[in-house]
Amino acid sequence: MKRILIFIPLLAILLVSCVSPRMYDELKSKKEASDKQNEELKSQNLALTTRDQELSSSLEDLRSQVKSLSADTAKMGVELRELQSQYASLNATYQTLLKDGPTSAANSEATKKLIRDLQKTQENLQKKEDELRIKEAALKTKKESLDAMSSELHEKDKRLAELEQILASKDSSVKALRNTVSNALIGFKDKGLTVEMKNGKVYVMLEERLLFATGSIIVDPKGVEALKELGKVLEKNQDINVLIEGHTDNVPMRGAGDIKDNWDLSAIRATSVVKILLTNPKVVPSHLTAAGRSEFAPIDKSNSVDGRKKNRRIEVILTPKLDEIFKVLETN
Repeated sequence: MKRILIFIPLLAILLVSCVSPRMYDELKSKKEASDKQNEELKSQNLALTTRDQELSSSLEDLRSQVKSLSADTAKMGVELRELQSQYASLNATYQTLLKDGPTSAANSEATKKLIRDLQKTQENLQKKEDELRIKEAALKTKKESLDAMSSELHEKDKRLAELEQILASKDSSVKALRNTVSNALIGFKDKGLTVEMKNGKVYVMLEERLLFATGSIIVDPKGVEALKELGKVLEKNQDINVLIEGHTDNVPMRGAGDIKDNWDLSAIRATSVVKILLTNPKVVPSHLTAAGRSEFAPIDKSNSVDGRKKNRRIEVILTPKLDEIFKVLETN
């Protein structure tokens, strides 16, 4: 009768706590999607920076071309006005000669030379006018390109600055969160707890010795104390998502009852941690996810005694929301 009484609550825990393979796959997909989004943000930032540099270089080159074209156009304008003045002067002289009449050979020769000069000047004048029109058209096109590129560069700079500001704010928030968690759990640093930041997330790793006896799903009192301190941090940071992962070593589980293997053990341990965090009524349940990873995400693959010891752990992964960043990317 006593064995039956022990088995009934254990079975109840298992029914509530176990994570199905389908749910695990969903959790794994969400985590992979989050990691992919983080990489995409970095790629977007790099692409924007590269494009910004390319535009800046092209813009400087275009400005140089516009400056050169402007100088050429101004020079040609001066030359055209000089030719127009020269043509007017020659034409005035020619009209004077016509008025006097070609009465002498000298006048006749002078008139012929004047006509030749007038024709040559007129040809040069027409050529300069044609060249000037071509230069003015090219200058107009370049200026339009310059205006369009300047506008694009301005928008890219604005978008890049906004994205960098949000990324910097996110990184600053993650660092602040890491420091807060580290300070809250500083008393457990030498008892099997570490806090680190990577991929834009805060990872709280709790070794088995801090939380569980070997093969057990019941959290030890010192582990409960650590998790309650972490709950206080989550209470004050309700805009983050929390993934609790259970990990085991590669030694097959030889448990009794419904804990048949390392999958069961890792999933139930993760759920046990979630339930302790939720003893704080201000922790948001919808932001918590429990997952069992069994032996398939080791941090030490040496298969040594120390390596297996490191692999038996709980990881609490704190992920800030990226809504602001995605809004910027969607609106640009």
